[in-house]
Amino acid sequence: MATDFASSDDPVLDRLLRAAGQQRVKGVDLSLERITRLLARMGSPHRKLPPVFHVAGTNGKGSTCAFLRAALETAGHRVHVFTSPHLVRVNERIRLAGTLVSDSDFAEALGDVLRINAGQPLSFFEALTAAAFLLFAATPADATVLEVGLGGRLDSTNVVPDPLVTGIAELAMDHVAILGPTIRHIAAEKAGIAKRGVPLVTQRYPHAVAARVAEVAALAGATVLARGEAWDAALADDRLSVRLGADEPLVLPAPRLPGRHQADNAALAVAMLLAQSRLEVPAAALAGAMQWAQWPARLQRISAGPLFARLPEGSTLFLDGGHNPSAARALAQFVATRPPPVTFILGLLSTKDHAAFVKALPAGARRIGVPVPGHAHADPVLLAAETAPDIASALAMVGQPGTVVICGSLHLAGAFLRLNGPLPV
Repeated sequence: MATDFASSDDPVLDRLLRAAGQQRVKGVDLSLERITRLLARMGSPHRKLPPVFHVAGTNGKGSTCAFLRAALETAGHRVHVFTSPHLVRVNERIRLAGTLVSDSDFAEALGDVLRINAGQPLSFFEALTAAAFLLFAATPADATVLEVGLGGRLDSTNVVPDPLVTGIAELAMDHVAILGPTIRHIAAEKAGIAKRGVPLVTQRYPHAVAARVAEVAALAGATVLARGEAWDAALADDRLSVRLGADEPLVLPAPRLPGRHQADNAALAVAMLLAQSRLEVPAAALAGAMQWAQWPARLQRISAGPLFARLPEGSTLFLDGGHNPSAARALAQFVATRPPPVTFILGLLSTKDHAAFVKALPAGARRIGVPVPGHAHADPVLLAAETAPDIASALAMVGQPGTVVICGSLHLAGAFLRLNGPLPV
């Protein structure tokens, strides 16, 4: 797995980010001990957050967070959000009461974290999590949305003792060297965010996977609200209906975010909101969220920019950061509805199962392999018969109008947005 890191155009923040990357934890070493120790010395800001919605999952957890934020803000609530990774600017990870954190506020919080940590072992992600908690505790808001970084049980966001609701999005094989070799291992790690007395809202999973989630939740004392049992959803005729318990289904517009899988993510967010009563979110706000929610690099439509201009006139371009076989299958389902010819421009990190990703893409689609700038990546010749040295060159190779999808890595998506725009806001 690539090391998490970041830089900034702001010299003060950049210096602190580099220092945060050198806190004597190498690679991926999941643990709650380091951040628990640090937060205690910081006055336990994680215990002073506005009501928390905590979301885990293999695919879709970021989109679920985007729908949660959209619904809460449409209802008039101020919302803190912590997500990862970022695409272009590290500030994208921390949203304070609706606005991306400023360089100066970020630098002040991260500086406090590093000063209090005093050189003790700490991962980069733990440092950013602690900075986010410090900012969230000091800034008035009505709700907090936390996306798990990796796994769940030992993820640094999992120190929050009493979230309002927890949720698990789609489960699939990814990060097996860290989370375990089977889907049941992965499910158990994700279900580790369950807390006593807190609803755990989940998607529909195969029986063995659902059973493992239920086992972990039962040990934690959480109530599982599983899709297909405690709640359900359906998409038909551009309408998304969501039902919790015996209540009448809530009928909403279909999500504006493209891809049928986004209806599942939106439904999970709605079910999480319906599972709590502390924050009022009326049906009108839920309907508005379907149209308002945005999540860059998730089948994001690109229609302008210097790199887009390299495509033949009449082309449509989509950008997606999905990087596992399940995400590739969602891409295949999506392009089946788009005008041919279809071209995939793909680059994957070296730690990903690139063979399975490629196999899940449509067999007849053209593929152009590219490197992922700044990261250890799969050799482009292993991804496609055609290769290009960079995204710009690959786009120039397309040749005829059709549907083009840049995919395989959020880092690749970020490199595209940095050069082409639009920048995430």
